[in-house]
Amino acid sequence: MDQRLPAAARPALTGSARAVFRRLVEEGPSTRPQIGQSLGLSRPTMSAAIAELEKPGLVEMIGAVQGPLGRSAAQYRVGQGAGHVMAVDAGSTHVSLRVSTLDRRLLDARVYRLPVSQISINDQVSRAVAQQVAAALAATQPDWGPLRALGIAVPTRVVGPGGDVVASRQEVVFSAFTPPPGVDVVLENNVNCAAVAERHYGAARGEANFAYVQVGVKIGMGLMLGDQLIRGRNGAAGEIGHLSFPFAPGLQPRPGEAEQYLGTEAFLARVRADWPADAGTAPADTAELLALAGAGHALALQHVARHADDIGATVASCVSVVDPGLVVLGGGLGASPLLLPGVRETVNRLSYAAEIRSTLLGADATVLGIERLAIETALPRVIGQEA
Repeated sequence: MDQRLPAAARPALTGSARAVFRRLVEEGPSTRPQIGQSLGLSRPTMSAAIAELEKPGLVEMIGAVQGPLGRSAAQYRVGQGAGHVMAVDAGSTHVSLRVSTLDRRLLDARVYRLPVSQISINDQVSRAVAQQVAAALAATQPDWGPLRALGIAVPTRVVGPGGDVVASRQEVVFSAFTPPPGVDVVLENNVNCAAVAERHYGAARGEANFAYVQVGVKIGMGLMLGDQLIRGRNGAAGEIGHLSFPFAPGLQPRPGEAEQYLGTEAFLARVRADWPADAGTAPADTAELLALAGAGHALALQHVARHADDIGATVASCVSVVDPGLVVLGGGLGASPLLLPGVRETVNRLSYAAEIRSTLLGADATVLGIERLAIETALPRVIGQEA
């Protein structure tokens, strides 16, 4: 969801200048010949576009690169005038923040670990967001340029304009936090953000169709079909924690029970209940369990395999419904490569064939995804072109 505030007057850029700027945002520093060849622009057009972008400081020259024939070519990147964005992952276990230029050069980064894992977003998370944003604003340097957009990823569904924000609980993130005035605010579900990041930078790079399944304190799915993030009418697409569960004769499904069963707290409770006294002290958390399994501990391996089978059954249900062809596993527990073989085997036994991969971005997926969405929101405003 894009909560936009009135924007300042936009620069009147030509189409070629806009194309050059977008190219620098997407690809990073490049020379004039590289950009011109990529966009099919003549040398005079490139010169005019660069001059047009240099005037308001949207691009800057950063040096020269030696060409294959011995000639040097000026290299350019996104400039100070383009400003920066702030990305916040308001998670269940931590609040992570990144400040970056529109071409993703890191300016500042902060991580605050919550004292206790939070099942749902609340005032404590909102206060942590407020503290981290305030610290980042205080650290702002003049050469960062203006703050263009603030993106916040939240562990709840997000509805658009006219939606029931009370039911979605998305506004709770603002209970103790007020965004800085005059800045576009982008709010998105955290798992959707992770899917966006995997699509652009991670295990699903270049894939038009895939599902990202997060398994940690909570579970969720981000779904990309036809290169489009699927949100659903109520922002609830991918809320696999609400799959009917348990689902068998004599059992009554309960709302959210699938998430309760597969989440790390319930999983660890099952591990501890089944951990015999003569096996030593039960693992304190999933990291310790995975470390034991990685070292070949038989009982730890047994529990990991069983959980992989449970996750695989859930993923198989998703594959049966949307047939994404590719599923990326992420989250605090789901990212473990120890789970991958078991999930893969179960999915392909119970459902249509699907490729299963582990995340390449790990815990950074969500904050990188909301950073991407913040940049996409800021970009049209900077170049004077609505999305």
